[in-house]
Amino acid sequence: MGRVGQVVTWAGAGLLTAIILITGVITGVVSAITGSGNEICLAAVTDPDAVPAGLTAGQSRNALVIATVGQRLKIPAYGWVIAVATALQESDLINRTVATDHDSLGLFQQRPSQGWGTPEQIMNPDYAAGKFYEVLLRVDGWQAMTVTQAAQAVQRSAYPDAYARHEARARSIVEAFVGGRLPACDPVTISAAGWTRPVPGGVISGFRTAARPDHQGIDLEANRGMIIRAASGGVVVTAVCNVAGRFYPVGQTPSPCDADGYPGLGGCGWYLEIRHRGNVVSRSCHLLRAPAVSVGQTVSAGQPVGSVGSSGNSSGPHLHFEIHDGYPAARGNAIEPIGFLATRGVSL
Repeated sequence: MGRVGQVVTWAGAGLLTAIILITGVITGVVSAITGSGNEICLAAVTDPDAVPAGLTAGQSRNALVIATVGQRLKIPAYGWVIAVATALQESDLINRTVATDHDSLGLFQQRPSQGWGTPEQIMNPDYAAGKFYEVLLRVDGWQAMTVTQAAQAVQRSAYPDAYARHEARARSIVEAFVGGRLPACDPVTISAAGWTRPVPGGVISGFRTAARPDHQGIDLEANRGMIIRAASGGVVVTAVCNVAGRFYPVGQTPSPCDADGYPGLGGCGWYLEIRHRGNVVSRSCHLLRAPAVSVGQTVSAGQPVGSVGSSGNSSGPHLHFEIHDGYPAARGNAIEPIGFLATRGVSL
């Protein structure tokens, strides 16, 4: 962990478990998920003054808000298309300030009574778009879904097939703001054994090397904000901040893990653990923000679980990745990840 690494303080494991059980944490950090694993999936608004064909100036402004929020949160471009198509169906890209269906309001016809926010918040297009993306990013495998499937997973509409007819128009609207074709996204490759790479980068520091005998995992090259994926399916068992021998639950603000760490600070920073089949545990450390999944949540191989940062005992952005042959994860059951993954069809 860290390019100058230090393992989690194992003596604090009991405290950590207690914190997690008490808090029952869920993440509220949308921007913890940031892309597709490489920047080719992301788009940028290059023509904010565009007025896409068939839209009024007001509709264009609302579509631009959806796109710019997507860019700010580093949502893959396909997510922008889903959001715009949803808003076309729900409100015709008009910020509805008078409820017409129960208490539905705003661009996405979100309902205060269902926990989307206050009426004032929902009628703020920036807020509404952010909430839509927040829920979308919690949909397992949304990038592989059709627009209709993904939109329906978020909206739970009584007319689940209605979104499909807006896909082509939504794509052309987004393309107008990005100045051309949307970027393509490389698919995630899952091995026959059900494992994948947590990030695309290569190994930059090995497991228990002569120079670092206490390095209980490997360091993988990755840029700040790059998505971290679940290496295999399983259940999230840990999501917490760990610095200087102390643990801080998700939801505590301010959190010492929200700032970059440094060598000698100690700890994994923001990190998560996933318990896989056979009581194998994977650990990902030094996340940019709180993990994008919560304790008790079931995840699938390749699912986004967080983003690369440099919190905790770290000298720069990268992913510290560990494999443990046993649950709970402990110093004594840490094993070499490269060989483990190789036997499961994954080459690092």
